[in-house]
Amino acid sequence: MCNLYTERVGADAVAAHFNVRNPLRTNAGGEVYPGTPGMVVREEAGERVMESMVWGFPLRLKGMSPTAKPKPVNNIADLAKPMWKGLAAKPRWRCLIPLTGLAEAEGPKGAKTRTWFNVKDQPIFAWAGLWRVSDEWGPVYSGVMTDCNEAIRPVHDRMPVLLMSDEYDSWLNGTYEDTLAFQARCFPDNLIEMTRTDEFWVKRKPAIEPAVQL
Repeated sequence: MCNLYTERVGADAVAAHFNVRNPLRTNAGGEVYPGTPGMVVREEAGERVMESMVWGFPLRLKGMSPTAKPKPVNNIADLAKPMWKGLAAKPRWRCLIPLTGLAEAEGPKGAKTRTWFNVKDQPIFAWAGLWRVSDEWGPVYSGVMTDCNEAIRPVHDRMPVLLMSDEYDSWLNGTYEDTLAFQARCFPDNLIEMTRTDEFWVKRKPAIEPAVQL
């Protein structure tokens, strides 16, 4: 699962990278956790727009109190599941998640540290996502996951579906079969850079926890 990523560039830089005409003015960014706001790029009337949304689809589990906060489903394990298929089949519900790096926890329980990954020579890159409007949190988004490549395998067996800039249109406007192909492919090992750190995994309590993958 991916439960932490960064957006360490301003809205203007994101807008320029994704060819968005009118940059969004938002406080979203920095370190993004499940249940907190992040920037999203989607298409509306044939034009790319930026929007701040909550990371994670709200899910109310069996046995939860009616007053309890839903859990954020922030990772998508299988686009063929009924929960996701209807959205994935319609380009209007697909989105690009801008990021500058993603983190996985590594090390012994209680002393896990952050290991960061980025795409080589790409200060900004994209994670394939889906979005919708929820009753609980308004617009929300979730990122599509796939099997890891060899570059990430030392730390985790899953990774986000990462997109290169010439693939953005295919994700946003392609067929449902195209989305399945992106989830099935293996992202090139040589394009991933890994940076191990001594930063503890838990720096602050996320606004909503724990995250969920479906």
